[in-house]
Amino acid sequence: MTGESSPAGLWITLEGGDGSGKSTQAALLETWLAGRGRTVLRTREPGGSDVGVAIREIVLHHRGDIDPRAEALLYAADRAHHVATVVKPALARGEVVVQDRYLDSSVAYQGAGRVLDGTEIRNLSLWATGSALPDLTILLDLDEGAARGRLDTSRTRYDRLEAEKADFHARVRSAFLGLARAEPDRFLVVDASGEIDAIAEAIRARVETALDA
Repeated sequence: MTGESSPAGLWITLEGGDGSGKSTQAALLETWLAGRGRTVLRTREPGGSDVGVAIREIVLHHRGDIDPRAEALLYAADRAHHVATVVKPALARGEVVVQDRYLDSSVAYQGAGRVLDGTEIRNLSLWATGSALPDLTILLDLDEGAARGRLDTSRTRYDRLEAEKADFHARVRSAFLGLARAEPDRFLVVDASGEIDAIAEAIRARVETALDA
């Protein structure tokens, strides 16, 4: 007797600057996938595991400076544990993982933003995760000025990265776009200044293709 095979797992990450709408689109994508009968694990970095919760508090809310290399190592430690204990088991179960931020954020924020070597930052994350890469990365691209305006209307307090100056966020955006150009098969770049529903539709179209692959 031959049973119907279970669907393969799919790993989707959402990237972009602060204020680009990642959390909103992740929630909409989760709802849409669940409506199609898929089991969805929605997670984030940092903070998607028990260990990650503690690391998130340090890297985003520590009062005082953190050396850029120490910050990069903290993110890599969070990533190593998160991928090993959360992401890989979910994929093995055939689930769709919808994740807010992954290694591309480290290359953009700790590499370009903190002016460290982006290749070293990427290689650190690849080592930490056994070279694990997502099937699809959605980059929500938004001008840093527009993103700041969104944050100003929705925040009363900024975390350590949100509070950085405009030139920091300009470097981050430029790095994200460079990463997308380097890996066009993995990335979908979406103009995040558009309407929420239009952005969600563009994301769904690409995800549907990935589900059918």
